[in-house]
Amino acid sequence: MRIALFITCVNDLAFPATGIAVTRILRRLGHTVDFPADQTCCGQMHANTGYRAEAMPMVRNYVDVFDSYDAIVVPSGSCTAMIRDQYPRLHPPATSVAARTYELSELLVDVLGVTDVGAEFPETVTYHPTCHGLRMLRLGDRPLTLLRQVRGIKLVELGDAEECCGFGGTFALKNPDVSTAMLTDKCARVRDTGARVLAAADNSCLAHIGGGLDRHRSGVRAVHYAEILAETGATS
Repeated sequence: MRIALFITCVNDLAFPATGIAVTRILRRLGHTVDFPADQTCCGQMHANTGYRAEAMPMVRNYVDVFDSYDAIVVPSGSCTAMIRDQYPRLHPPATSVAARTYELSELLVDVLGVTDVGAEFPETVTYHPTCHGLRMLRLGDRPLTLLRQVRGIKLVELGDAEECCGFGGTFALKNPDVSTAMLTDKCARVRDTGARVLAAADNSCLAHIGGGLDRHRSGVRAVHYAEILAETGATS
């Protein structure tokens, strides 16, 4: 199977360790992962704020860059949802490649049939299901299924887990007071778990929640779940 990594803007610019983690996981499982250098933004921000014409060059570029691959893995629920949900409507020729685009847990569990990736992570972790993964991709418990197989991990349930963290891309900019109130509630739920690590499928949401947790001096680290799955406990 030819697999390509679509890194996404947020990960490429601010959280490159997540893309490295995805590659480590898949290589550990015996797969080759390509990183096409011509990839760009998926256009989600443009499309979601009404600039659909401006998003179209990015949509077409995605098709050109990734159409030859059997599967495209994306460490982001929101960008995966953009590609799978909006691309076929914006640009019908994108339908085929959109259907072969998977959030990491979908690729591992549904396509590759793997739940144990050989990870070890001896920490107490709670998991926040981000909105696009929860409501648009319907990831369900796929990420948790993968995390439950990690050796040494202690998973604790997050109260009101399905409530939004208040980020929502431009929502946080347009509605800062509402966003901050939602963030305050989410941070309180995270602190209530006693976990040392908060995991999720979107680094944009993790940056939002992580910032709030840092301001509360909680000592909780916000980590993309791919980075947990990439850990093996081995020292270099």
